[in-house]
Amino acid sequence: MAVPRRKTSPSRQGMRRSHDALKAPTYVEDKDSGNLRRPHHVDLKTGMYRGKQILKPKATTND
Repeated sequence: MAVPRRKTSPSRQGMRRSHDALKAPTYVEDKDSGNLRRPHHVDLKTGMYRGKQILKPKATTND
């Protein structure tokens, strides 16, 4: 069984784990509607993506 030759120092251990932190999701403001949406995703309210109509606009229901 393989065993490490030396103990991993706390500094090196921290460097290895530096990419494990959770990042907050990014949002951009839509140019046309002004709503927040994820970059490179379809705006679900308008159905637009890169200036083209991809989906039918979501019908707003007032309950």
